[in-house]
Amino acid sequence: MSHTPILMPNLAMSSLSDNNRLSLFSGSSNIPLAQEVARYLGMDIGPLIRKRFADGELYIQIQESIRGCDVYLIQPCCNPVNDHFMELLIMIDACRRASARQITAVIPYYGYARADRKTAGRESITAKLVANLIVEAGANRVLAMDLHSAQIQGYFDIPFDHIYSTPVLLDYFATKDLSDIVIVSPDVGG
Repeated sequence: MSHTPILMPNLAMSSLSDNNRLSLFSGSSNIPLAQEVARYLGMDIGPLIRKRFADGELYIQIQESIRGCDVYLIQPCCNPVNDHFMELLIMIDACRRASARQITAVIPYYGYARADRKTAGRESITAKLVANLIVEAGANRVLAMDLHSAQIQGYFDIPFDHIYSTPVLLDYFATKDLSDIVIVSPDVGG
């Protein structure tokens, strides 16, 4: 099952709202998702070079001019969260340095979302740190899905779109035979 339909209306409306060129790039964490979004929009995923140096450092280079473009970077920050998050930051920075007009980080899974408050002394509020790093890297907008805590939106000083998957999932499951289904959740909030 793909979660892409819930993301696409926002991307499609952005591409129609003005005469600026729309560019879409994918991080390595979920390339099939980015391909599905690109297919829906009738466009290609932008070319980029992604490689690792011998010491593990990541290198990214955008392979087309994005000067003046509205750029969408699709990168869920799932396991391994640190690698995927760093890749997102490097992509944002590369787009900023390439003079993109607008950079939207599309983060279907926001890593470190559970670290949204202090539960004991001397702890980091890592969800806020992640927000700071995304903004500092150069993102102008963030689009995330089903946050662990809605308060994370307030950690950003840029526009933040919190999207819920429930409507899409309900539509999807309405088309399926659910006579023999079991739903399991790790906790009440799940």
